[in-house]
Amino acid sequence: MKILKPIEWVGSSKSDLREFPDEARRVIGVALFAAQTGGEDPNAKALQGFGGRSVLEIVDDFAGDAYRCVYTVRFAGAIYVLHCFQKKSRRGSRTPQVDIEMIKSRLKSAEIHYRTQYLKGGKT
Repeated sequence: MKILKPIEWVGSSKSDLREFPDEARRVIGVALFAAQTGGEDPNAKALQGFGGRSVLEIVDDFAGDAYRCVYTVRFAGAIYVLHCFQKKSRRGSRTPQVDIEMIKSRLKSAEIHYRTQYLKGGKT
């Protein structure tokens, strides 16, 4: 039996996810579970601009809307959900700059949290 990595929710990501339709939440939940077990769901892809596959984006198109959840597997002891949002723009698949800036900021917060809570004997 694999041990599940805990999920840490950064900022409003958990409450934002709760606002999504049930089907979008289910798709994202399945993908996050795969990440917790060390796998990667087919709906997850690397988010451009973050160097490699340490920051991933789950994309679900449901009822004509695009729902996204960005998380990082950068830290060995936990999965950090950085941002959940509904993409409003219909032009292209590029993530809006305001969302990229929020993700960068929350990634820095996640790094601080991980260092203080996981590396200094806080959580196991």
